[in-house]
Amino acid sequence: VRIDAPPDVVFPYFTDPERLVAWMGVAALLDPRPGGALRVEVNGRDVVLGEYVEVAPPRRVVFTWGFAGPQPLVAAGATRVEVTLEPDGDGTLLVLRHHGLDEAVRQPHDEGWGHYLARLRRAAAGDPPGRDPWIVND
Repeated sequence: VRIDAPPDVVFPYFTDPERLVAWMGVAALLDPRPGGALRVEVNGRDVVLGEYVEVAPPRRVVFTWGFAGPQPLVAAGATRVEVTLEPDGDGTLLVLRHHGLDEAVRQPHDEGWGHYLARLRRAAAGDPPGRDPWIVND
């Protein structure tokens, strides 16, 4: 995804709770350091749990990913998300790779990341995307 903002503007959208919920989630608790916790209440129902593996501002962030609950789509912390940010003129080329997803859960994650990265594109470029239509309650 190309974002109309430089990497140093985009990077905090993965490490600052207020900025993260501008594009994904209704609440977040983040401790952006290796071993630090990542907890995102995504939509009023689903809660992502993981931890930061690598934090290298403003170019790279890696964290584990999965869901809380008795029968999650992906177990808490069971997969790994790798985000790289490369300068592209006056913007950023963001590459997100989600490792460790079984075939059965790839499509919903592809759809989810597509939805949320489109919102991130707007938020980081200074155009707040507004209320997320995927939120089930406030």
